[in-house]
Parts: sequence; C-alpha cells; structure tokens
Amino acid sequence: MILTLTPNPSLDRTYELPERPGRPGLVRGAVLRAAEERVDPGGKGVNVSRALAAAGHRTVAVVPLGGAEGSALARLLERDGIEAAGVAVTGTTRVNVTLVEADGTLTKVNAPGPELSPAEAEALLETVRSHAGDADWIACCGSLPRGLPAPWYAELVARTHRAGARIALDASGAALTAALAERPDVVKPNTEELAEAVGRPLATVGDAVKAAEELRDRGARTVLASLGAVGQLLVDETGVLFGTGTVATVRSNVGAGDASLAAFLAAGGSGPAALSAAVAHGSAAVTLPGSVMPGPSDLDPAGTSTTADVPTDRPLTGEAP
Repeated sequence: MILTLTPNPSLDRTYELPERPGRPGLVRGAVLRAAEERVDPGGKGVNVSRALAAAGHRTVAVVPLGGAEGSALARLLERDGIEAAGVAVTGTTRVNVTLVEADGTLTKVNAPGPELSPAEAEALLETVRSHAGDADWIACCGSLPRGLPAPWYAELVARTHRAGARIALDASGAALTAALAERPDVVKPNTEELAEAVGRPLATVGDAVKAAEELRDRGARTVLASLGAVGQLLVDETGVLFGTGTVATVRSNVGAGDASLAAFLAAGGSGPAALSAAVAHGSAAVTLPGSVMPGPSDLDPAGTSTTADVPTDRPLTGEAP
C-alpha cells in the first residue's frame, strides 16, 4: 500500500474551450462557453493516489476536509477507488479552476485553501503516523496551506523515519530545502523547483544533473527530476539515469508529474525499471484531458527509453509538469 498526504487538497474543475476559427480561445471580459467540463479530486498527493488506483494499486489518501467541498472531495475519492483518511478542519476545501484552450494552452486559478490550526496540523501528522506501519511508501506532495510553517515537512520526514517507513517528498521552496536535512528517501522537483532549490538558473540537462547532485549532498537520498518535454532524471547513490518518452499530442500537463511519481514508487522507487515506469505514466498523462490519470491501456512502454548516457548539453526547453 502507498499512503499519500496532501496538506492542501482541492476540487479541480476543468473547462475545455472550443476552437473558434480566427478568434482566440480565451478573451478577457468575454462570456466563454465551454465545450467540455469535468470535476476531479485534486492536489498533488491526491493525484498520486488517483494514478495508483488507476493502475490497480491500493492507496490511502490523508487529506484535510472542510465544508461541502470537502464532503464532495471525499465522495470523488471513493468513486475513484481511493481509501480516504480524512482529517476534519474548520475551513473549506479549496476549488481550483483550469481553462484549456484548443491548442493545449492552460490557464489556472488556484484558490489559497483553508488556514489550518496547530491542532489540525498535528492531527494530519498523527494520521500519517497511524497508517505508516502498513505503507510501502509515504508520498507527501504539494504546497503547504496557511498555518503550516516551512519546516512542517521536515518534521513529517523525521516522524516517518522514526516509524520505520520510507518517504517521497514533492514540495518546493523553503518547505523542500528545510526537509533535506532529514534525508527524505526521494524528492521529486521539476525544472523550476530544482533551480529554485539551488538558487541559480538551469540551462541544460547537465545543469540539472549538477543541481540534483547538490540536493543529494544536502540530504536527499534520491532525486527524480521532471524536465518537462526534455525527459526525466534519476540521480541516486548508483549514478545518473535519463529517461525520455514519446508524446503525440499534449492535451493537459496537469498531474503528469504526480502520475510519474506514483509509477516510480509502485515500481519500487529505484533503478531503471522504476524510471521507465515514471516516464511512461508521465507521457501518457499529458495526452489525457484535465487531470485524468492514465490506466494500463493508456501506456506506451515501447515509446520510453532510459539510459546512463545523459545528454548533458541538451537545452532545457518545455514546461515541466
């Protein structure tokens, strides 16, 4: 079983705007009519659970739930075959909105979410601890809501290790850098988050490798870095691997990195097979609408490759999921 924690989950509402010849899909001040709409449970850890469930793996999602929106989120998790370990909070679960234009351009509006009290923050930590004994991995993902200080993830990593469990962390900024000292087993930055963590721009794959190695020097045991359309890097004690996948048409990159992390952990969390699974799931996710997670029928394992021959001079182009 893989346990996920999403400190700031959401309901994700996606509207797909139709193509209009000669007219842009998104016009400020205009009344726009969507061709399609969908509502999914959201938040990075929730997406990891959704990807695991879509692939047939058991997963438990720890989430703070508040208001009618929180109740709706719990129902959607159940619909998707995810066991929800909800923590009641006084605030209201946030609702995020994504507009998708016909050419694949995304415009996102993310709500701030509720402010958690110290008691609610402790309840989240305790809920994770109570499930840790049954978990092969604990994946903690996403931004911290108001009320949780930057070192909160560091405390979570420390408690997870004291419980004898392995933890993967998908965070950014001060929350990521503060947690490195507690030696998370896996960290999963994208290009921008990796650059922010080391405090310098990254122009090439070689730059990303050096940045990932710096995160390992600062405590991370393994770095799985999403480099957007360029590929993915796996840097651990055995060396560096580079993975790429084939994508015909990008429909939405929402949740692609989360699908990658889910597949990586489900495949063991190390080595070329796990990286290949991560690339295959990330590549499949971007071809699906909204934040739909790929199932086995969506994958193209033959379109992925992993190699220790890293193209260090390749520019980092494209947006990282």
